Amino acid sequence: MEQNGDRQPRPTRRRFLAAGGVAATGALLGATAPAAAQSSTFDGWFDDVDNYDGVVDRTGQDEVTVEVGVDNGGQPYGFGPAAVRIDPGATVVWEWTGRGSSHNVVAEDGSFESDLSAEEGYTFSHTFESEGTFKYVCTPHQSLGMKGAVVVGGSDGGSVSEPDYGGWFDDVSNYDGTVDQRGQSEVTVEVGVDNGGQPYGFGPAAVRIDPGATVVWEWTGRGSSHNVVAEDGSFESDLSAEEGYTFSHTFENEGVFEYVCTPHQSLGMKGAIVVGAVGGGGGGGGDGGGEAETEAAGNDGFSVPMPSDFVGWLATLFGGGTALAVGSVLGAESYTAYREHQRNERAYTGEQATEAVGAEPVEEIDGDYDPVGTAALVAGYFVLIALLWVFMYFVEFVGGPTITG
Repeated sequence: MEQNGDRQPRPTRRRFLAAGGVAATGALLGATAPAAAQSSTFDGWFDDVDNYDGVVDRTGQDEVTVEVGVDNGGQPYGFGPAAVRIDPGATVVWEWTGRGSSHNVVAEDGSFESDLSAEEGYTFSHTFESEGTFKYVCTPHQSLGMKGAVVVGGSDGGSVSEPDYGGWFDDVSNYDGTVDQRGQSEVTVEVGVDNGGQPYGFGPAAVRIDPGATVVWEWTGRGSSHNVVAEDGSFESDLSAEEGYTFSHTFENEGVFEYVCTPHQSLGMKGAIVVGAVGGGGGGGGDGGGEAETEAAGNDGFSVPMPSDFVGWLATLFGGGTALAVGSVLGAESYTAYREHQRNERAYTGEQATEAVGAEPVEEIDGDYDPVGTAALVAGYFVLIALLWVFMYFVEFVGGPTITG
């Protein structure tokens, strides 16, 4: 498996950008010129923008909304999303949240400018007819990193529409479109980010990468234990709650690869990796990168899943013990029924062999008592009760991942 065996913390996305914005945004558009200059980078434009998380793909939409006054490094001085990609002719509507005092939207090249406002719900719109990258700021808060960019038209990888995930992200609050990270050989996704007010999300929830690029999932240490498990079985991480723990996987083939955190899937902890210029929906299929499955499988491709941590072994023991207890109870009842059937058969045979018909025999209550079957039945129930008690103890006091998260 493509896992970081030493479990050492990796540089965070913000440190990576601070060390060199060119490396992190290598193929994203960054000049304010038209299409001829679109192979350049943002030239460090987002180095001091904490809420920048790549270019969010909004192609295929006639109107795109960007919020003004969202969280940026703990303060309401950001645009959300900071960078969007749209089609030529599409309109961007900036909508004020009412947070962070007065803001405005001013293009670096002077092509658009809004009024200064602090009113919640106030809007300003601009239609982008020509291709290019248009940087803009909030002039009162530019020094605080309140900057954004609108990328109009295709990139080096070609303009593609948002994939049809088929409802995959319907219950994922932090999903905000597919972030275009093409042009990078390694992309980081955080595990345990805010998702509807709880730390049960992947950040960003959906990213687009080039074939051959590697995705590194990095744990924030929030929200107890998480894992990363592909829906198609092509990759799977261990379950961990350690801050800085990482897991990586290289995607060789194009497709849409959906994945979950299994303990918190019901809470909407789901993500997707879009590889290449794919506009269709999920389940891209295996990409030949699952080393762990190749090692575990036999010649017929069959593999036996084994738990890799305490919680996994607990679930295995509980499940096995429960099955044993239920089997004991059912076996005891079957044995008792078998003994009763034998007794009735012998009584019937004896009646047929009796020449003289006498009084009907009276069966004694003690004759139906089967100490072996009764003991097995009682033991099975005791085992089942003990297992339920142990399971509830660990759920209540250990605080590991549970069905409810």
